[in-house]
Amino acid sequence: MSGLFGSATSASASAANSTTGDISKDVTLSNPPEDSISDISFSPQSEHLAVASWDKKVRIYEINAQGGSEGKALFEHEGPVLSCCWSKDGTKVVGGGADKAARLLDLGAGATTAQQVAAHDQPIRCVRMIDVPGQATPVLVTGSWDKTVKYWDLRQPNPVASVGCQERVYSIDSKNNLLVIGTADRYINIVNLDKPTEFYKTLQSPLKWQTRVVTCFSDSSGFAVGSIEGRCAIQYVEEKDSSSNFSFKCHRQTPPNTRDISNVYSVNAISFHPVHGTFSTAGSDGTFHFWDKDAKHRLKGYPEVGGTISSTAFNRGGNIFAYAVSYDWSKGYSVNTPQTVNKVMLHAVQGDECKPRPKAVKR
Repeated sequence: MSGLFGSATSASASAANSTTGDISKDVTLSNPPEDSISDISFSPQSEHLAVASWDKKVRIYEINAQGGSEGKALFEHEGPVLSCCWSKDGTKVVGGGADKAARLLDLGAGATTAQQVAAHDQPIRCVRMIDVPGQATPVLVTGSWDKTVKYWDLRQPNPVASVGCQERVYSIDSKNNLLVIGTADRYINIVNLDKPTEFYKTLQSPLKWQTRVVTCFSDSSGFAVGSIEGRCAIQYVEEKDSSSNFSFKCHRQTPPNTRDISNVYSVNAISFHPVHGTFSTAGSDGTFHFWDKDAKHRLKGYPEVGGTISSTAFNRGGNIFAYAVSYDWSKGYSVNTPQTVNKVMLHAVQGDECKPRPKAVKR
């Protein structure tokens, strides 16, 4: 069922006016990081954005109604920061990085320095704050290249649980009781947080190439997977919904005057809209797109932004879409020159850009 949306970059000229989005009014975040941006994350409670970077820092910005931004806080790691997230109450920011540590800044307490709250034997690739049933306080989940996922009660120095994975952890996401773990060798582990130390299901990615990102649906009934080979898969957790699983091509370009050759780009980021349940993909081709998974339809495609897109995020109301224009390391270290763009752009979500297609009325 591949290609149901059609190619993200081959819309016909007649449809271009309705399917091509506008980025001309997108606003640049002030004082961005000095090196590649690995992750961005909006607060679930306010208009604050956390930005993790290879310059070993996590920065927190406040964004006003006009799209203006101001740096409010930052904290440092001892190596590149690969992931960042917020606590559900919006008072704490966590970073995880190549220094094999997760560090937390307690904004609610007015802290100016971060505390180390987790450790692994290898770099921490992913951090997420979750609610575990029966646990009185929020729990930090860390996924590492040491092939483990650990759960941390922030009041204790040692993990409350550790789960071994088949391979290095590349991506983690959580929504409600669903936790999804994507690893090397295309393994995907699904966890029901009622039983956080067990894998509810394990499967191989429906995509044939390396997993780049996994992201949970807004209603936690499933998740999307993006691969390095310009494909995205929509996957439901329960077998009863498996007929709705499908994959599609995206982030591919056909050079002029060629028919059988496509340049294929990595899908680096997938973000679900918090209100409409539609989603975005963004990739190494420097474009992003909005999709309706239920209608199997692309809502909008946007022009190239002047560099690869490494991370994306919707704010809590879904009216701001942030995307990081930054080198994604897909071509090795030699391509990351001092001239490489590092910036975060804020796109105001207008009108029906992210609204699902109206369902057809049966007669």
